[in-house]
Amino acid sequence: MENNFIYICFVFVIAGLVKGVTGMGLPTVAMSLLVLVLKPVEAAALLVVPSLLTNVWQLMAGSPVYPIWQRFWPMMAGICAGTLIGSAILPISVAATSTLGVALVVYAAIGLTGMRWHTKEASTSWLSPVIGVATGMLTAATGMFVLPAVPYLQSLGLQKEDLIQAMGLSFTASTAMLAVAMAAHGAWEPSVAGFSLMAQLPAMLGMLIGNWLRKRMQPEKFRRFFLTSMLLLGAHMVTKSF
Repeated sequence: MENNFIYICFVFVIAGLVKGVTGMGLPTVAMSLLVLVLKPVEAAALLVVPSLLTNVWQLMAGSPVYPIWQRFWPMMAGICAGTLIGSAILPISVAATSTLGVALVVYAAIGLTGMRWHTKEASTSWLSPVIGVATGMLTAATGMFVLPAVPYLQSLGLQKEDLIQAMGLSFTASTAMLAVAMAAHGAWEPSVAGFSLMAQLPAMLGMLIGNWLRKRMQPEKFRRFFLTSMLLLGAHMVTKSF
């Protein structure tokens, strides 16, 4: 990991920049680029501190958290359960690279095609925990938190600030449980924790740059560029694994 220190810093600057512009994407960008030079479990371990702190910041920056928590706690419970179950049967490994690649392709394709669907309020009582479990299991297998949580939250028709907070809550729960699962498997070592803590600095630098850029460019253009890049990168990861 020491031999890739400069590359790791560069990755977290880019990942933080994307999050600063779009409000999401730090774990997606960081994980997809880090696995090119690190083992998936090492890459996921590096994500813990930068992802946790930036997501807590996103969660706390808006209105009071309790109403969002009250509405989505079944989904958060599902994320916790799914991550623990997934870490037991689908621990992050070399095979996770192809899974991550497929997840990136699906995620990017959904965004680029503009697919939208609406979830009826009456369905959320049983669908939220199911989405949470699925998100947790995919988090355990790939280290990526966005699927299917983000498309589901977008389908609820939330106001912009509520959506940002709900995503922050989901990402925070996913990150925390990923850290617990990795610690249980002995992957959260002091040396890795130190690198993860240091990675927070370039991630914050990237977020500051992203916030600056967001005020000077059209977010939709950047979003499409980001999604296209993720689509190509995911396809490369899938073909490479085979």
